[in-house]
Amino acid sequence: MSQHNSNLGPQPTYSLYAPDGQSYSPWLKNYDPSVPGTADVPNVPLAYWLDRAAAQAPNADAIVFKNYRLSYRQLQEQAEIMAANLRLNGIQKGDAVAVMLPNLPQTFLAVWAVIKAGGVLVMTNSLYVENELLYQLNDAKVKCLITTDTIWPKVERLRARLLVKKYFVTDMSDGLAFPLNAWYKFKNSSKNGSLAFDTHSVLPFKGLLKGGARLSTLIDNPAETLAILQYSGGTTGVPKGAMLTHRNIAANVVQGKHVIFPNEAKRNYQRFLGVMPLFHVYGLLTCLFLPVAVCSSVYPMPMFAPGEALAMLEKYKINIVPGAPSVYIAMLQQKTISAVNLSSVDILISGSAPMPVEYFKIFKEKTGATIIEGYGLTEASPITHLNPAEGMKKNGSIGMPLPSTEARIVDMELGNIPLPPGRAGELIVKGPQVMRGYWNRPDETANVLRNGWLYTGDIAIMDEDGYFYIVDRKKDMVIVGGYNVYPREIDEVLHAHPAVREAVAVGISHPTRGEIIKAYVVLNDGASLKKSDIISYCRSHLANYKVPKQVEFRKELPKSLVGKVLRRALRAEEEEKLKSPQNLKEYDKLDDKALVD
Repeated sequence: MSQHNSNLGPQPTYSLYAPDGQSYSPWLKNYDPSVPGTADVPNVPLAYWLDRAAAQAPNADAIVFKNYRLSYRQLQEQAEIMAANLRLNGIQKGDAVAVMLPNLPQTFLAVWAVIKAGGVLVMTNSLYVENELLYQLNDAKVKCLITTDTIWPKVERLRARLLVKKYFVTDMSDGLAFPLNAWYKFKNSSKNGSLAFDTHSVLPFKGLLKGGARLSTLIDNPAETLAILQYSGGTTGVPKGAMLTHRNIAANVVQGKHVIFPNEAKRNYQRFLGVMPLFHVYGLLTCLFLPVAVCSSVYPMPMFAPGEALAMLEKYKINIVPGAPSVYIAMLQQKTISAVNLSSVDILISGSAPMPVEYFKIFKEKTGATIIEGYGLTEASPITHLNPAEGMKKNGSIGMPLPSTEARIVDMELGNIPLPPGRAGELIVKGPQVMRGYWNRPDETANVLRNGWLYTGDIAIMDEDGYFYIVDRKKDMVIVGGYNVYPREIDEVLHAHPAVREAVAVGISHPTRGEIIKAYVVLNDGASLKKSDIISYCRSHLANYKVPKQVEFRKELPKSLVGKVLRRALRAEEEEKLKSPQNLKEYDKLDDKALVD
């Protein structure tokens, strides 16, 4: 990629159709002056960042959770002790280890322990229901699972059908200091009695912290060695493990650091609110890896509650908030927000879904913070675009490609004809953060990785300044509360109901939440169901955020001449309804539970 930057004087003009096909990079002239066109990514394993932080800031807080604090020296030491114990329990270099935990101190320890042991992280959504868990854990060939007592009953029912050999189970008290840990144990003693540890396969998390042996596995080739199998629906909705190497993640850390913190003097010792789930690759990058790279503290939230988040921002003088629009909107809707001092908040990173412009303005007025909106996808570790921290930002734009990242808009038919500024086409990207491919899915890999380019499936426009805008999706994907939802998966659940003849799930716009799921259902002759029956059925088969928020019964569904259900026609109907003030009021009555857990 060209290294031209705004501090290097006038930029040469390249033809969009230059023979090398890679020279047209109009965004470089709009980078903040200190941001390089090319990121210098060290060819090091992910453990390098933790070791570096422990050496540079050994006594700085790495994690602060209620009355519990862990310094960088302690985080490094405990992660290496855990890594040694994982090895003693049979976890070898390259083995898959699943971490299925909410945002707790134990989650940070588990992630770094797996990395130090040379294992492959499989970050698993704690909201998954049993069939989703069974598929992911077995597809990844997970040998060890680290989870919590509240999730254990769900996991225990699957044990006979899983390949997992070792289970380590924690509870909230393991991430608390005295006296809160003792109080929690006492309060939950009756519940904890049902969890039966043994000496072979079901073991207490705290056992991983025993002994003095430490392990930090040598990674010979970080660019080729898998660090994470991060599951994504890709462009089809069928879950696939994106193979992310140590260098993929390291590259995204360095790229993000350049753009988010262009002023190197302000880069270290920040305070991050750990609100984005760590099982989401965006949360893992911005709430775990990036803070370590800038020797900063993370204040994790196991479950998002907008009132509590506001209180934490004020109490701990949080500087950096990586979040999704639903997080910011929920905080803005709190009646107490006017009484909360948010002056410490310096940077808001917004991703996972488009941020409504009006909320941008309100949050800017409330905090004075810099709001950096961006774009990414699991297959790119995940960030590919960000608006500049100090320079020109454009409302509705996902910003510009990160350093060392190329991006193009190409035609949607062949996918190889670059389109000029202002023309809509498929967004494709190339860079060191792009995955190696999908785990055991060569055909799917070949579909999205072509000649080094990642085909995102999103339809976008680039303007003359090199800023990009997402305008539609080539793939049928919905973003609910920051989570990717693939309607086809919901369709299959609905069709399995014995009273349903036809059904289709559609992502529809919502004035404050971005998107929600609506199910259109055609019943069998003589069948009778209520909307609540459909929703209850979906809750038993899908993670909560995938459950439809609305259900509409119909006699038939709109179809094309070849019999394909026309999702776009149904979506267009809903867009028309949104123009009615009365319908807007009905949308606002929707329950929030499925959106942010």
